[in-house]
Amino acid sequence: MNDISERQDQLREIVTDMLAEATRQGASSAEAGANMDNGLSVAVRMGEVETIEHTRDQGVGISVYFGQRKGTASTSDFKPEAIRDAVRAACNIARYTAEDSCTGLADAGRMAREIPDLDLYHPWAISVEQAIESGIACETAARELDPRITNSEGASLNSHTGIQVYGNSHGFLGGYPSSHHSLSCAVVGQQGDSMQRDYWYTSARNAEALESAIEVGRRAGERTLARLGARQIKTCDAPVIFQAEVAVSLLRSLVGAISGSSLYRRSSFLLDRLGERIFPDFVRISEDPLLPRGNASAPFDSEGVATAPKDLVSDGILRSYLLGSYSARRLGMESTANAGGVRNLSIDSGELSLDELLQQMGSGLLVSELMGSGVNMVTGDYSRGAAGFWVEHGEIQYPVEEITIAGNLGQMFAGLQAVGSDIERRGSTRTGSWLLSPMTIAGS
Repeated sequence: MNDISERQDQLREIVTDMLAEATRQGASSAEAGANMDNGLSVAVRMGEVETIEHTRDQGVGISVYFGQRKGTASTSDFKPEAIRDAVRAACNIARYTAEDSCTGLADAGRMAREIPDLDLYHPWAISVEQAIESGIACETAARELDPRITNSEGASLNSHTGIQVYGNSHGFLGGYPSSHHSLSCAVVGQQGDSMQRDYWYTSARNAEALESAIEVGRRAGERTLARLGARQIKTCDAPVIFQAEVAVSLLRSLVGAISGSSLYRRSSFLLDRLGERIFPDFVRISEDPLLPRGNASAPFDSEGVATAPKDLVSDGILRSYLLGSYSARRLGMESTANAGGVRNLSIDSGELSLDELLQQMGSGLLVSELMGSGVNMVTGDYSRGAAGFWVEHGEIQYPVEEITIAGNLGQMFAGLQAVGSDIERRGSTRTGSWLLSPMTIAGS
């Protein structure tokens, strides 16, 4: 921890020096951020080591303002002369850019006054040899699960720690260390002419919270085997369940539609829908940036604005957009402390397990994978390649592939029938599986 404290003090000093240098060079205001990151990545395939990578990255960036003209520059060199050169470059840019009435620092009164400890820093004292052993054990668990597992794309273990510090000429200066660890595996199975691939992974701030290497490998193998023998289905309209891992993408589409840049550019199907019902009344979607050990937790956003939990949707009604200071000014609103994105998004789950959702659906499609990016954020029109399982009488009948599902996000949100209790927790977005009203399924 002493080493971490020393590095954090070094970054704070660099940021402070950059801000002072910007003032000396005539800037009316400025903001700067600095980071240091360390990591270990090990990849194995077919029981052999493929790559071992040690990474150490650092960088600092500054934005200066001459009134309402902005210039930005960055460098990975922490030497004093490099810092001065970066500030000078940003100032030169700002002097010749056009004025923008919405640019500038976030409001001084919104700066975070306290930096709570969110328990984000848990370094993993794992050696290269131990990382290799874990990766091989993971892949072996998948390959030995069944003779039909015939090949492997390998297993990867990653462990990263970092420190970031941000400051601006309001007098704000804050930073914190964090860590992130993961283990993943992907294998290939074959049965007759059918060949399929699938994967599994585990991810956490603290390595103690990771699933075991054996469990990750076993899940990767089981998911691959379940897809063998996949077939097409005939084009139809049918209810659809988005399995939790892919339901995350629907929440990401919501985030894109209510983010400031989409709104002020008038490129969102949810434009001017604040205060209106966009989901059924049982739906609550919230953000909790202060979640201890959360994968996207942060005590302040990328402009120093204090973060706090809030509802984006409650009782099915859209309650908040996602705005930084620039987009807020463009829209005549206030920042929602979302400069840099949304942090720890979740939708309240229901009481039904995935098996119970299948029973409720009766017959339809369970989607386990999405392909392509066929989402029109202006209209909400939705069309993506998919794979999954056909369900009849509440029971999975067979895997399906080479299909396309189509609908409209506005109608899909409004037609949400239930959210399962099988919560996906590995990323920064938490959700159970979604049961949706009928969609068009294009097959053979």
